[in-house]
Amino acid sequence: MNPVTRSLLFALVNLLHPRMLWLMIWPMFIAAAIWGTVLLFTGAQLVALLSGWMQQWIQSGTLFMRWDFSDAITIAAKILVFLTFVPLVWLTALLILSVFGMPAMVEHVAQRHFPQLARRQGGSLAGSAWNGVVALAGLVGLGLVSIPFWLVPPLWPLIPVVIMGWLNQRVLRYDALAEHATAEEMGRIFASRRGTLYVLGVVLALLAYIPFVGFVAPVLFGLAFIHLLLGELQARRQAPIEGEAVRL
Repeated sequence: MNPVTRSLLFALVNLLHPRMLWLMIWPMFIAAAIWGTVLLFTGAQLVALLSGWMQQWIQSGTLFMRWDFSDAITIAAKILVFLTFVPLVWLTALLILSVFGMPAMVEHVAQRHFPQLARRQGGSLAGSAWNGVVALAGLVGLGLVSIPFWLVPPLWPLIPVVIMGWLNQRVLRYDALAEHATAEEMGRIFASRRGTLYVLGVVLALLAYIPFVGFVAPVLFGLAFIHLLLGELQARRQAPIEGEAVRL
């Protein structure tokens, strides 16, 4: 079984543990309340704005010929708003969880699967805060760069998944290792396992659109990344050092 699958299975099994239940509920409740309020007051305006942009784009792409796609464009605009709303909810919940819930989740995973793993505390609260700032800056940058592609029908359903896949791994990887790894160990793992972390981030971004799974997504994300990265850290520490004689 590959590490990504193993980490996802571990996360699913541990979701209903009493220590995880409260962490599942309150960050999502707060995030949904925040963005639900925003959508309530601005949703109609956003749909109208997107519809106008899409209509102009279609007309400019067909030499300004008149095409009556208003109903289809309105539906597409509503889908776009929904595809944006869902990631915003669980991103907000994820950021809340990364600040207030990750220490408890790391402790939960470490006690059950990595009790002998030494804690070298290479991370810090300031490092976690800076990692969050970099993640949000990256999100804004990727969002701006991807704007032209949102108007291409085959691509716009995939863009949020691609962006949030990157964001998932960026937000969670630091806090998952901050307690146990040194700064040097974290850097090496992040560099060597960049592809694996991104794949896990994309898988979790897709799972977030499944109704029930989306509700528990932040805790699912956290548990999966913690299990994956602590497992990688333990494997590296147990591996023989290259060039060192092995005692029989």
